[in-house]
Amino acid sequence: MDELHIGLVGLGRMGRGLGGRLHRAGIRVTGVDPSAEAREEAGNVGIDVSDTIETLVERIPRPRMVWVMVPAGEATLAAMTRLAHLLDRGDRVIEGGNSDYRDSVRLHEQLAQRGIAMLDVGTSGGILGQEAGFALMIGGSDRDVEAWRPVFETVAPGPDRGWAHVGGPGAGHYAKMVHNAIEYGLMQAYGEGVALLHAAGDLDVDVTEAARAWRHGSIISSTLMDLTAAILADGELDRVRPRVDDSGLGRLAVQTAVERGVAMPVITQALIERIRSRDDEGLSARLLAAMRGRFGGHAVPTADPDPA
Repeated sequence: MDELHIGLVGLGRMGRGLGGRLHRAGIRVTGVDPSAEAREEAGNVGIDVSDTIETLVERIPRPRMVWVMVPAGEATLAAMTRLAHLLDRGDRVIEGGNSDYRDSVRLHEQLAQRGIAMLDVGTSGGILGQEAGFALMIGGSDRDVEAWRPVFETVAPGPDRGWAHVGGPGAGHYAKMVHNAIEYGLMQAYGEGVALLHAAGDLDVDVTEAARAWRHGSIISSTLMDLTAAILADGELDRVRPRVDDSGLGRLAVQTAVERGVAMPVITQALIERIRSRDDEGLSARLLAAMRGRFGGHAVPTADPDPA
């Protein structure tokens, strides 16, 4: 494994964690990122840093192996397009962002025409992945997966766990889309459950202790439950604004479910709740209150006057 030398495009939290994990296993990593801060932090975990993608490609031995870990969408497409013109026939590239699986299918076809072998790898693990390992969902051919096997076995939590070849081109990011959709549902359920604990009133339930008990031996134990217990224990909720963004994969999952005729009520509602949390104006709720007043004579709550 000492002879492996991987190029890494994107040195953000995920890319840096992935590169650091490879470096500790004795795999040489050369990375690039437009952020000077990201490049400096990557150097601190043993990643060699290049100034440009062109320089990175020059420094990687043939046949080259390059892993792209940049934000999904335009950034990923731009990086893959540049690499398509820099790499040679026989080189290999991984697209590891949270990408639209349909884009991945197109990229596979475009790179194959140039003789460049691509894998789409849905990657999960967040900032904890550098130590615990990353879960990998891989799409592409058996031959290409085998060529990357030593890398996957190192990046994953273990050589025989946490990574899988889930199908052909696009399948890796399709599986990651579903993974993120399930994550939406789990997070929503944990949030609602904790809210109900808080509403226990005179039962005086210790919410933090209940979450701590659920971490071990419980059917609902998970990494997300570990994080929930930690958040409750350190009082972080008092400092958090009730607004939840979404990265886009949850929306794509709901759209795909509708297109394919798959019922996903829990995940769809979780997405709607995230969108609702961003309605600072509360227009729909204010209209409902006003309608109740008009047709039923119910009291209508009034907004506080503008302190300005």
